[in-house]
Amino acid sequence: MPVFSLPPWVRRLWVPCLWLLLWQGAALLVGEELLLPAPLPVLGRMAGLLGQGVFWASCLHSLGRILLGYLLGVAAGCALAVVSACFPPAGSFLAPAMAAVKATPVASFVILALVWIRGGQLSVFISFLMVLPLVWQNVGQGIGAADPSLLEMAAVYRLSRRAVVRAVYLPAVLPHLLPALRVGLGFAWKAGIAGEVIAITSGSMGYALYTAKTQLEMPDLFAWTGYIILLSMALERGLLALLRRGQKKEGV
Repeated sequence: MPVFSLPPWVRRLWVPCLWLLLWQGAALLVGEELLLPAPLPVLGRMAGLLGQGVFWASCLHSLGRILLGYLLGVAAGCALAVVSACFPPAGSFLAPAMAAVKATPVASFVILALVWIRGGQLSVFISFLMVLPLVWQNVGQGIGAADPSLLEMAAVYRLSRRAVVRAVYLPAVLPHLLPALRVGLGFAWKAGIAGEVIAITSGSMGYALYTAKTQLEMPDLFAWTGYIILLSMALERGLLALLRRGQKKEGV
């Protein structure tokens, strides 16, 4: 049977199955679990984690703090972009700081932040920093892309500020904001987990990774890494679904 005529569920499964076979082959070639465990022990450990309360507590710990930092970064980035658009000197003042945040490695921020911030709140701060400059820049570009002729027409008809935002600025900003929200979520998640690992934040997924590594529990290390990847994918899919639903509701 040709590949293109296979049922959709088969076509979706053959790629992950192929990667599992390659993983198994690589594990056999290496021949050392401390370097590369085989898929079955890792998948077994992933299944075992689902029955442990500490697993769910760690997931909620990391999700709650990283998402909080993400939402704060989005809100602050949008607010600062509006301020920068209304008052250009503010944009000139903020631009070097935003560029510095984007250029600084996550590890440097984590080490510096540990001087002033408790480890439990570090992932909030790090995820906030990862999102802030991205949203600020994209929203600012969207505001600048608003159609001048539409703004003139709104002034002629004396539309309210709310109506101008909804009819002119929102359609201009959304194409810039949505990619920033999607990319920023990935940045926030990866940076937040990295911060937990470096800061050894107790009760987090990053702490579980660190513990597995120091104890040379490679199936555990791969299992936690797998769940971090799966949660990242789930968050991105959830965000995209929310954005599509919001666009349909607003008719944008």
